[in-house]
Amino acid sequence: MSSRRHQAREVVLQMLFQKDLNPDVSADMIREQMQEMLENNEQNCRFAWSLFAGTVESLKAIDQKIESVASNWKLSRMPPTDRNAIRLGAFELLYTDTPHPVVIDEALELAKSFGSAQSASFVNGILDKLVPEAKRTAVPVKADSIETDPEASAKD
Repeated sequence: MSSRRHQAREVVLQMLFQKDLNPDVSADMIREQMQEMLENNEQNCRFAWSLFAGTVESLKAIDQKIESVASNWKLSRMPPTDRNAIRLGAFELLYTDTPHPVVIDEALELAKSFGSAQSASFVNGILDKLVPEAKRTAVPVKADSIETDPEASAKD
């Protein structure tokens, strides 16, 4: 899996991990590192920054939600990689319109890449409990039902 958004999420996870273990790191330093890691791709950098900043700004609420569904687990006891993959996934589930299967698949890929052998199932178990009911019942859009008029997209 190497889509641009996946690459951006990988960088966000790394920056959340860094911020988690080094709380004094500045936002400017994080932004510079993101730009360097994403090769100054403006669209990727904007997407990554929105995920990072949103997660950090909503951290208290996200952490409370995670602890409310993580039976017998305190955030402080979770491996830092898992904790931050869950935080990123929770932010996307709760505060963005990204479909929940995409969020969970991405979080699982991150957990597999950066965590331990048990990380993916742990991350999946917690994020599945955090999916808002509105996202669970949303009707998925089929790719073949999307209008693909090149003229229309050229005007946007």
